[in-house]
Amino acid sequence: MGSLITALASFLDARHCDGIWLVRMEDLDPPREDPDAADSILHSLQRHGLLWDEAVLYQSARSTTYTEALAVLAEGGHLFSCDCTRAMLEADGACRSDCRARQKHISEPRALRTAVPPDCDIQFTDLLQGPQHTVLGRSLTDFVVRRKDGLHAYQLAVVIDDAAQDITHVVRGSDLLDSTPRQIFLQQQLAYATPRYCHLPVITTGQGQKFSKQNHATALDNDQPVQNLRSALRFLQQHEPPAKLTGVESLLAYAIENWRLQQVPVKMAIPAASIGLGT
Repeated sequence: MGSLITALASFLDARHCDGIWLVRMEDLDPPREDPDAADSILHSLQRHGLLWDEAVLYQSARSTTYTEALAVLAEGGHLFSCDCTRAMLEADGACRSDCRARQKHISEPRALRTAVPPDCDIQFTDLLQGPQHTVLGRSLTDFVVRRKDGLHAYQLAVVIDDAAQDITHVVRGSDLLDSTPRQIFLQQQLAYATPRYCHLPVITTGQGQKFSKQNHATALDNDQPVQNLRSALRFLQQHEPPAKLTGVESLLAYAIENWRLQQVPVKMAIPAASIGLGT
């Protein structure tokens, strides 16, 4: 349900503004991924009438593009190698072994990190959560853009793909709000435009945990798309569609016409019980 809420909100926002809605598979970590997950996600979106406008982009097929972006960052002097183990890192995940001073002595396996200048100050206005201000140079002095195992990091890949797909608006869950300053920093280093961001409240259990498979949330029933869409619209505090709308297509048409972003609660999280789901 949490994934449906986010997908629906971004779909309605794009359609209401006569925009293009894209689907991207951020499948960057093959060892941890269910091989059937992508097909399952696409099937679920289709069952709920959320149809994308261009070919689905799979990040797992874009390694060469990400490597090229790393070369640009390296040429600009923005990267350094790090061989810290997990136990050696700062609480925020930053390098604390002075790897920057030991570059000639670092061998594989090694991660690549981007160095954040101490005076780096990131400010942006979220379309829902309002003004955001992060002194990134003090809160996170560096972060990983390529992992020790050679896989590219989410922060890098999403920035490259947003630019490649000419993304103007990013609508996603508030659990990714703290990633945004890092992404804006990379956009600045690569001379990319910064999209407008909108971070929606995430749905949580009664204990405040994100409503997800890891926390034993009930799987979405693809055989009840109208009921699911109505629940998601209720969570987003949108106009209740008339009871006579019993089909996915008519329900979405009403929701698109009546979409009001300003009615979405300005919160980071909302309990699942608020829309009648068990916790």
